[in-house]
Amino acid sequence: MDLNALDTYLSEHDLPSWRTDQVWEWLARGAGSFDEMSNLPAGLRAELAARLPISTLEVDASAKSVDGTEKALFLTGDRRPVEAVLMRYRDGRRSLCLSSQSGCPLTCTFCATGTMKFGRNLTESEILDQALHFRRIEPVNHAVFMGMGEPMMNLDNVLAVCERLPGIGIANSHTTISTVGWLPGIQRVITEGPAVRLALSLHAPNDELRSKIMPVNERYPIADVVGACREWRQVRKRKVFIEYLMLDGVNDSRELAHELADLLLPKNDFKVNLIPYNPSGNEYQGSSREAIERFRSTLMNRGIHATVRLTRGRDIDAACGQLAARAAA
Repeated sequence: MDLNALDTYLSEHDLPSWRTDQVWEWLARGAGSFDEMSNLPAGLRAELAARLPISTLEVDASAKSVDGTEKALFLTGDRRPVEAVLMRYRDGRRSLCLSSQSGCPLTCTFCATGTMKFGRNLTESEILDQALHFRRIEPVNHAVFMGMGEPMMNLDNVLAVCERLPGIGIANSHTTISTVGWLPGIQRVITEGPAVRLALSLHAPNDELRSKIMPVNERYPIADVVGACREWRQVRKRKVFIEYLMLDGVNDSRELAHELADLLLPKNDFKVNLIPYNPSGNEYQGSSREAIERFRSTLMNRGIHATVRLTRGRDIDAACGQLAARAAA
């Protein structure tokens, strides 16, 4: 729902601005039409339904995994593809993976989104409507900006959405912004925006290897990015999540595990999340379970808290960009 367009409509028709708050409250509770908004006058509901779409996004395709993960491919008004995912967990978590851009300009070599043509930044409404789409299905309580795009390159709109998410049921403490290391954005969120969580998609412990798989490292090298994350930790008083994608024969050796520990110690400001790779038709394969466990054990023995992410939605191309890339092929 484009709330700015709603504000404009109300102003042009000399209607009270607090009607926007009423509409938002209904949307945040999962309303899918103006007809459901019973505290709005019937005439206004009909007029809004005729003039304003309930969502800025059109559902183009969807898929549901055997594990309950649900993915949607949307199209914006100018026909840009956007993906979002709802992950359901046995402990009651209902976590959203949200996109901040259509495509991504940073071309990480392992990422399906990086193979797509970059479209544009998404608006606040287009990001929020991904969350509202799934809220209409069921209550949600966690969110991560780890879908298509680099959130720190669209930070104004991402932070605006973070301000709205508690109304849907997603607390700031359950919202994570994930970045590949876009330094200007990290430096901003040290002091700007709500107290959300920060995740760094690192994937390599040294500049030589990281630059090969993540070109952004040429612009913002590891030392500068990790330094900014440490500053964020000092100000925000929360550990930074280190996302580490496990790529067979590329970044999963015991030696690199020790190198990662050296990078993150001595002060333990980080929690490492090892991610089994979901192959997307490129040159990479995922590390074996044995290699992942060896890597995790090495970090733990060095005093680094490390966990292995539970894999979700492999049977529905749930990794970011996969559904959109297939649809565009």
